Amino acid sequence: MVRRSRMIYKKEIITIYPEDYERVTQFFHKYELPLHLGHGARLIGRYKTEESNEVTCLWEYDSHEEFHNIQEKMKQSDLYRKAMKEREDIEQLFLEVKVEMLEKTGDYHFPKYIVSVSAFVTNDAGEVLLVKNEHREDTYEMPGGRVEYGESLITAVKREVIEETGVKVEIDGVTGVYHNISRDIVCIVFKGHQKSGVPRPLPGETKEALFKDVHSIDLTKWVTRDQFRVRIFDAMQKEAGPVESYHVRPYGIVDRLPK
Repeated sequence: MVRRSRMIYKKEIITIYPEDYERVTQFFHKYELPLHLGHGARLIGRYKTEESNEVTCLWEYDSHEEFHNIQEKMKQSDLYRKAMKEREDIEQLFLEVKVEMLEKTGDYHFPKYIVSVSAFVTNDAGEVLLVKNEHREDTYEMPGGRVEYGESLITAVKREVIEETGVKVEIDGVTGVYHNISRDIVCIVFKGHQKSGVPRPLPGETKEALFKDVHSIDLTKWVTRDQFRVRIFDAMQKEAGPVESYHVRPYGIVDRLPK
């Protein structure tokens, strides 16, 4: 699993008169937000008290060095100079400004969306790898599961397949992306082929794991849930497309298919 470097955070607390909240917010959207985002800072959130007399902004940076670099670049921009000129006219709006630098005490990650992966895996005979999960006994489906924090998509789908079935796979690419709006789950389906291993279930997760010739069976009786069946049909009909996992600043590829 890929781990990011230790993040740092700038906490800016501004004390204002409640009646000036809207003007302060307009200044933030006009200058502070585009200045920070445009130079690489990430806004975690902006908050106000119920009385609207205090506003707090929390910004994220990859390191202390990045923070100082971004601050210098911001000060050299035309937008910063315009912001400072306008701020002179509204200085009375800011009764007090406090800035604190913070570090995380742990890696707590609660994604807004769940990203999952699944794989259409075939063997030399052209059969498709299917599983029956213990918590979904009414249907067969392709193996898969959630992507772990910091894990590339290709690493995740290989891990899920071997964990659930015991089959080691080579991945060719992506055949589809499926968004479960009801549960905020995005599933990315890959196409691949068996490299080694014999299908076996994983106690606690899968009851069955097997290769099956999906052309010779009534798939509606095996894969009873529509959302799982359509992924198989799509994968059968489509060539695998490209997929890439990467870092930025600097740009660096972690995984890519085709290579």
